Amino acid sequence: MTMIRVAVIGVNHIGNIHCRAYRQHPDTELAAVCDLLPERAEKAGLEHGVPAYTDMREMLDKEQIDAVIVATAGVEKGSHHFAPVMAAIEAGKDVFVEKPISNRIEEARQMVAFAREKGVRFACNLNHRFSPAAYRAKELATEGKLGSLLFLNMRLTIRNGQDETEWFHMRALHPHSIDVLRYFGGDIARVQAFMTKAPDRKTWSTVSVNLQFASGAVGHLTGSYDMSMRHPIECCEVAGSEGRLVLDNVYESMTYYPHHSHELTVYRNPIFGGMQGFDDTFRQRINRFVEQLKAGDAPDEIEASGADALAAQEVIEAAIRSHQLGGAPVDVPAMAT
Repeated sequence: MTMIRVAVIGVNHIGNIHCRAYRQHPDTELAAVCDLLPERAEKAGLEHGVPAYTDMREMLDKEQIDAVIVATAGVEKGSHHFAPVMAAIEAGKDVFVEKPISNRIEEARQMVAFAREKGVRFACNLNHRFSPAAYRAKELATEGKLGSLLFLNMRLTIRNGQDETEWFHMRALHPHSIDVLRYFGGDIARVQAFMTKAPDRKTWSTVSVNLQFASGAVGHLTGSYDMSMRHPIECCEVAGSEGRLVLDNVYESMTYYPHHSHELTVYRNPIFGGMQGFDDTFRQRINRFVEQLKAGDAPDEIEASGADALAAQEVIEAAIRSHQLGGAPVDVPAMAT
């Protein structure tokens, strides 16, 4: 594959970020945009200098397209993903969908199964794992520096006043936190969740989730939509029999603490040439997707795949169920292979 031709569906704020990213990338060409709202589609087409459509199937028929970016939103940021994802897969296109993969677990399962059936690459914008600090932490874990995995702790807290549904916080935010936990800890087998609401809120806006991994390791997630964004938003701690590592604030630093030495391994985001802010995780994630398309990686080699997004959503739905049951432990469905 030489130049990868990309179409973006859903050209509101996030969709336009995608458009700019694919216009600027040396290996991609923005081929077309599509949105159900004619004025939004036309505006994006003019801004980016590409054909604009309101009918996705017409766009797929008329334009030469290799990959489709689904940047629609909907209820809980995911209810509008299903139809365009399924149409793109049916057309045999590689697909990159915004998170959550869907707010409806049955639709998420159908998308992943259909992509597997059609043999197309299916990726999700789970961008929190795409930073040099996370890459270095993963290298250390892969090298066996942690030993046998024992526990993982994750905290993801930001300020978001949106309150559209009871489960908005869980379904819209925590695909990120669960994906990072799975990136280091593997599949999650069982959860136990407790939730509370800040004053005057509809959504369960602060949550505490106990986790049991398939490996036998244990863990915890603390999440909130009620915190200030002036302070660090995220911290991930991964510990094993030989060492422990801590990822601070997504990309700012990583520290490895070996159990049998006073010497630490530290990665800090450099002032010059490093990531300039959280938005760079978005660019890093897109770059990796393009790199994998360019390399012709197999569908099951795609990082932060649709299957990974589904696995995160299964954990979220199990946590919701646990809370509904008064904090009773709930098994997470095993992923189909």
